[in-house]
Parts: sequence; C-alpha cells; structure tokens
Amino acid sequence: MTSTPEIAIFASGCFWGTEHIFVKHFPLPRASSRRVSVCSGETQHAEAVRIEFDPKIVSYAELVEFFYRTHDPTTVNQQGGDVGTQYRSAIFTTTPEQAETAKRVTKEVQAKHFTPNGTKIVTAIDAAGPWWDAEAYHQLYLFNNPNGYQCSTHRLHW
Repeated sequence: MTSTPEIAIFASGCFWGTEHIFVKHFPLPRASSRRVSVCSGETQHAEAVRIEFDPKIVSYAELVEFFYRTHDPTTVNQQGGDVGTQYRSAIFTTTPEQAETAKRVTKEVQAKHFTPNGTKIVTAIDAAGPWWDAEAYHQLYLFNNPNGYQCSTHRLHW
C-alpha cells in the first residue's frame, strides 16, 4: 500500500541532466511525475527537477544524498561549463521536515565526502516557491534526444 506522495525539488545545473540521472536511478514507481522547470539567468529561477515520490518506497533523505552524488555541490552558480545563477546547486524544500532532513544529510555528506578533500558544499537549502513547468519538449529531453548536451558533472561521484 502506498502513502500520500511527497514532492522533492532539486537544482543541480542543467535540468536535462538532473532529470535524466534521477529517472535512470529511480524508475517508476519509486519516484514519479518528474518535471523540469523553466528559467533564465534574468528570472533568478534555478533549473530544477520536481519529483513526486512515495516516502514508504524511497525516503527523502535517500533522494537528498543521491542529489549530492550526482553533481558538484561545491561550485557557486556553475556546473561544468554551465555558468549562471540558473545553474546553482539548491534544494527547495516543501515542508519543515524536509528542511531539517536536507540540512542533516548535507552535514553528513559534507563530513564524509567533501571535508576529507578540503572542499565545502555551497548548496542553498530554501523553501520552495511557485513551480513552473518547462515546455513539453524539455520533459525527458535526454531520453528523447540521446545525443543532446549533458553537463559532465551529472554522473555518480561515489
């Protein structure tokens, strides 16, 4: 039996790559309703993926840790060759519990994977605001366009 779905929102550079790696590693029904948000450097929006998930199947903490595994959270407003505020690393929380979990997991990941390398996570953890879907052709873009651009940081780092 499934529980009420929750929403997780992550920004880690180009939303095509963020969506692609989450879909590859969290196939339905573990997470569903993945959508990408539209942005430009002038809107202050971040390229992000919105994931509807069943917390009885996959925990929010698991998604947050996976988010950190799949990009470089130590660069400000940049992922690989993509530079600008829309490419920042951010977690947009939808509940106070998500905010607490995101902060806890961030501290754990920092201590285990980044402090030993002398680097610091700069990911913003903010309350989610309104969501705007990107145009239909952006949805599942890298599955529909396998030769499309993908940022080199969107891979498993550990």
